[in-house]
Amino acid sequence: MRRGEKKTFQSTPELDRYHERIAAYHLAPLWQRLGSLLTPEPRVASKPQLWHYDGLRELLLESAGLISAEEAERRVLILENPGLPGTSAITETLFAGLQLVMPGEIAPSHRHSPAALRFILEGEGAYTAVNGEKLPMHPGDFIVTPSWCWHDHGHHGSGPFVWLDVLDLPQVRNTGAIFFEEYPDLRYPESRPPEDSFYRYGVNMVPVEHRTSGTKSPLLSYPYERTRKALENLKQHSPIDPCHGLRMEFIDPTTGRAAIPTISTFIQLLPTSFESDDYRSTDGTVFCVVEGTGTIKFGSGSNHIEFRYAPRDIFAVPCWQFHRFAADEETVLFSASDQATQTQLGLWREQRGDYAAI
Repeated sequence: MRRGEKKTFQSTPELDRYHERIAAYHLAPLWQRLGSLLTPEPRVASKPQLWHYDGLRELLLESAGLISAEEAERRVLILENPGLPGTSAITETLFAGLQLVMPGEIAPSHRHSPAALRFILEGEGAYTAVNGEKLPMHPGDFIVTPSWCWHDHGHHGSGPFVWLDVLDLPQVRNTGAIFFEEYPDLRYPESRPPEDSFYRYGVNMVPVEHRTSGTKSPLLSYPYERTRKALENLKQHSPIDPCHGLRMEFIDPTTGRAAIPTISTFIQLLPTSFESDDYRSTDGTVFCVVEGTGTIKFGSGSNHIEFRYAPRDIFAVPCWQFHRFAADEETVLFSASDQATQTQLGLWREQRGDYAAI
């Protein structure tokens, strides 16, 4: 047999009896399982999926009449990938959900080992407080809650307030290192001025006494107003990437690394009538549409899947899944993936090109 050919072995009664005997010692033969453990390319169970926000909003608001934010701890509808039933995961490594806070409510303070992000979809007058720092939230803002930080949410405005939660919960769960703790009171006491982290670390300066740990970004809020201005400026002066349009990564300004050590986060702009090249990468990704309408297409031929997107829609792109965008109008997309983890481990790969030719 030549190298590269599929390996097979002939089962014999003696070999079958051997397999049965070693099972009693909690052993298994690698030669039976090698083909499923080490595959030529990634094989994942998650599937491409899009959730239309307008269709989910009514269901989310209905929950407000059934359970309060305090009773629920967090009033969240989990976005569970249809290929991963029962896992509370949107990709193999990420959790995602839509969280609702109504006027006058407080989601009580707690902390947990998984890190979290909030991407704001709808409403005004709400905040997240992280370790005693209150962070106002507006649509399009990206908020970080680092691992093991006290955090609560409140709403002093009118109307519903909704955001997308993304956590590295499946990654942490697979290590076993899940920890959770409730704060004794409803809210963690305010100990820092509102938006203190932004003025210390978000304006291209850093206090001289700051010493980075390398595990938590000190910058907690990335306001959309500034993000959108950056994209608009790039649109005037930068080339358009054939796969991503204009794409920027949110970073820890003190290290230049990902804003969350285990989750890479991006914002990108697709110009009107932009049609991207085929693209795939090994990170499973969650996208949220900030502005614009268009189409995301997966695969080709009989494997072709196509979703129409609109503002506030959310969709999952699995690991190593070819996809391409077609923007009817100028589109802004927020995305989160496990690229940060894969990059640190030396695992991340990408491929650009024509799906049909590969």
